[in-house]
Amino acid sequence: MSKVEIIGPMEFLLPVLDRVRALGLFQVEQEMRGFVGREDEKAFRSVRLDKKTLAERLYFDDLLARIGQLAAFLPKLPTRCSYLEPHSAVGIVADVVDKHTALCSGLCRRRDALEEERSELLRQTSFLDALEPLFKTAGEGTGLDFIGVSLKNGEAVDHLYQLIARLTGDTFEFVTTSGPEGAIIVLITLPAELGGKVRDVLNGERIPELAFPASLGQLPFPDKVRTVRRRIGDIGAELDRVNAELHRFASRWWPTYHSVREWLLDRLTLLTTTAAIHKTDLCFFIHGWMPSPDVARLSSLLNGEFQGRVVVVEQEALEEEMETVPIAIRNPPYFRPFELFTRILPLPAYRSYDPTPFIGIFFPIFFGMILGDVGYGLLLAACALVMLKLCRTRRDLRDAALILLVSSCYAVVFGFLYGECFGGLVGWALLEQTCVIERSRAIMPMLAFSLSIGVAHVTLGLCLGLWSALRRGAVREALTKLVNILLLLCLAALAVSLFSPFPVPVRRGLNVAVVVAIPLMLLTGGLLAPLEMMKNIGNIVSYARIMAIGLASVLIAQVANRFAGLTGDVLTGAVAGGLLHLINIVLGVFSPTIHSLRLHYVEFFDKFMVYGGRRFEPFKKPSG
Repeated sequence: MSKVEIIGPMEFLLPVLDRVRALGLFQVEQEMRGFVGREDEKAFRSVRLDKKTLAERLYFDDLLARIGQLAAFLPKLPTRCSYLEPHSAVGIVADVVDKHTALCSGLCRRRDALEEERSELLRQTSFLDALEPLFKTAGEGTGLDFIGVSLKNGEAVDHLYQLIARLTGDTFEFVTTSGPEGAIIVLITLPAELGGKVRDVLNGERIPELAFPASLGQLPFPDKVRTVRRRIGDIGAELDRVNAELHRFASRWWPTYHSVREWLLDRLTLLTTTAAIHKTDLCFFIHGWMPSPDVARLSSLLNGEFQGRVVVVEQEALEEEMETVPIAIRNPPYFRPFELFTRILPLPAYRSYDPTPFIGIFFPIFFGMILGDVGYGLLLAACALVMLKLCRTRRDLRDAALILLVSSCYAVVFGFLYGECFGGLVGWALLEQTCVIERSRAIMPMLAFSLSIGVAHVTLGLCLGLWSALRRGAVREALTKLVNILLLLCLAALAVSLFSPFPVPVRRGLNVAVVVAIPLMLLTGGLLAPLEMMKNIGNIVSYARIMAIGLASVLIAQVANRFAGLTGDVLTGAVAGGLLHLINIVLGVFSPTIHSLRLHYVEFFDKFMVYGGRRFEPFKKPSG
């Protein structure tokens, strides 16, 4: 990352910002500290917009807000390309946007009112569905009146029945049915001349009749039912007309409004960014950061565009600025999918390391060492290829498929070394020739192999930490790392000597080295240094999981093979063995993934990674 300063005449400020943003590789810094000497800071001042440009900005802000109000009333439709030039359409849009907003807001209010009315009428259809057959039986012109009420419980029903019986002298029909939310719907059929009297008593008892719109208040109950159903249909047709009108308006006008809004956002971004620019009496200064390989490209672009009147100066980053240098992580194509595992980590400091290549190298190896089966590896590779074909546009799934493909290839390689295919040799001459070690019978050698991998991996992390400390000038930390490395290697050699005795002078030298390293460790790392050393030893022991999880996988596969043979039936054995193998494959994906990542996140990265970097956020047009 390079520290860059762009200098040019004030009349070129906005065009230069436009070109820089189009390139999308420059992060503008508002602070001058580090770019200008403290004694020269008084000569610089922030760029302030002149009255004309300020008025233009206020006008654009207001117009953008008015377009936003209109957009809230319009349906979401695919936006086609407008044939009008946005800059020339700004005046037209400003003249008609208020008129269009009033039109669309009126349509939306009408739509909301219709939907509210329909929802109220639909709420009553549950009552009507139960009562309508009774109205058809009763017919019309019979001199009967119908009263519908909704009650909460059976006691209220009994009370109502007795009340109606006293009022009408048993000249009524009383029918109940279940309603929504546990309510009890009651339909009372009685002579028309008694209807008014009964309604007055019901009102006095605070038993409301089923509510209908006021416009239907004078209609008989059966007519209310038919009118409600007819009104629901009319509302649906009217809603269709309102929505169609909004869709027609959006299809006709929104492409123009959208292009003008994008242009306004574009222009306002430029005008807003000027607050981070500084100037003198003669020219402007844009300070910021950009990737070092792109500095020459930016310089050539601006030099050619403005005939050499705008210059790009690459400055030397100061030591105290290293903590504030923005971070942009770029990896070769092979390592990019593994960023799926590093995106969840904080950004590394500028002088630390990108963890992606380490995971890209060691994760597939650890995965292959744990799974280590030719058959499982080939099946997972096939699954990864299918995922790649189905998930071409989904980045995370595509990255996961690529990681699985690489890891399954390592599983095949280690499967040949272990001589395993679905848990056994299966009589393949090739596997018998390539088999180096049979895991299920060589537990101690596999444990020693796993621990040796741990020693190498942890030592590599300490070496990277040593180099990182030297780059940061942390001499004492570097010495602590160096002593830890030497002590760790000496202890590892002494552990090996227990199984394969070394010559006496060599063992004596190792013992002396350990005795000397311990006080050096206390001297450089303080009283907590022994705890840090014990932590490193514990990290190495943690690599025994490579042996343990791999052994569990091969044993489950062997159990599946034997179980299939013990069933006595080919079909049953195939199904039973296949299910166990399927479970083992699923475990063979998740267990190696989780534990391999843990070995990186906990045991490895802790030795050298320094987090706390600042993300590189270049000045560019928003995507989409």
